[in-house]
Amino acid sequence: MILEVKTFPDKVLRIKAEPVDSIDESITELLDNMVETMHARSGVGLAAPQVGISKRLIVIDTSAGENEGMLLRVINPEIISAEGEQVGEEGCLSIPGEYEPVRRAEKVTVKAMDENGKPYTMEAEGFLARAFQHEIDHLDGVLFIDRLPSYKKDTLKKTIKRRIADGDYVVTGTK
Repeated sequence: MILEVKTFPDKVLRIKAEPVDSIDESITELLDNMVETMHARSGVGLAAPQVGISKRLIVIDTSAGENEGMLLRVINPEIISAEGEQVGEEGCLSIPGEYEPVRRAEKVTVKAMDENGKPYTMEAEGFLARAFQHEIDHLDGVLFIDRLPSYKKDTLKKTIKRRIADGDYVVTGTK
């Protein structure tokens, strides 16, 4: 089932998500729905808060649905190390139509659980590392615009306000 994606400035996007204590059918179904929603929106990642669920769940598919083997369903992810630096353009399903260059680590090590509850550690580099950082930020109530220099952040917020006033940007939830 395709879920509604919450858009900035919806308050759920600013709440630190709760850890998943147990994996049951509702969690695996939510992960399935998140994958379907991400693919329907041509995204490469989606965090549970973006669909209004304040749980530490993310899905990532850097192949954008082209390679089933690239699909990751991640529970309680945590970055345990980061190194290097990259700058690349980012967008977000919760801030549609806006893209900006964001500075991130080039390589990260992530500790998490899979959908069967099995713990694992994974190293990611480049675009996958960027996707992990972006989605884990969502779990902490951080948006990519928060990583921008203040003048760019202010300009982008004004652009979004103008798009809202013009009806070009749909706001979900509450401030």
